[in-house]
Amino acid sequence: MPATAQDVWAPGPPRPMLTDGAIHVWRADLTAEAGELDDPLCDEERERAARIVNERDGELWSRSRGLLRALLGRYLQRDPRSLRFATGEHGKPALARDADEPSRSAAPSFNLSHSGQLALYAFSAAGAVGVDVELARRPIDEVAIAARALGAAEARRLQALAPDERRREFMRAWTRHEATLKCLGVGIGGAEDAIAGRVTWIAQLELGADAAAAVAAERPARELRCWDWRA
Repeated sequence: MPATAQDVWAPGPPRPMLTDGAIHVWRADLTAEAGELDDPLCDEERERAARIVNERDGELWSRSRGLLRALLGRYLQRDPRSLRFATGEHGKPALARDADEPSRSAAPSFNLSHSGQLALYAFSAAGAVGVDVELARRPIDEVAIAARALGAAEARRLQALAPDERRREFMRAWTRHEATLKCLGVGIGGAEDAIAGRVTWIAQLELGADAAAAVAAERPARELRCWDWRA
């Protein structure tokens, strides 16, 4: 599955529109966002945030979810407070609707990921979408983890690299893998069978030396736009 690079991040529009086959990725620093992002959350979301033991992590989760609502509100031209979510078997969120509501076939597919304070949101008119971001943190054994999760060939490739390059290449490979799983809505167990049966388009997203990210879609994207969130 080929990976392409995208490193042009521009301020996002207040009324984004997804054309056929387009994918939009939004980037946000959750520590820079004001508390009003908590306002649209439902009771269930507030309760989930309160259950997170680390207070800072709970605040970042709340802001990440509030920003998801804000962005979906822009795409759908709806009040973010009115949005309801369903959760897939492996935790992937989707918009829910009541039986008496009209079909929302025009609603975009979406996915989100955050690592520390950095959050990414992907919206797709090219089928299901998955996005993953990872910030470099504590040292890890990249080769051992790759051997378990990414396969022997990837582990051998990483083993041959110098330590700094190995760390960066591992993060890039890991985010491509995770974005693919999130696109398909599957967990780690049995993932290889699911991936083998689906064709997935992947793009590597450039975020600098200390972070890696990727976005994956069911079908090749005709257009990839990368935007920075501004309230």
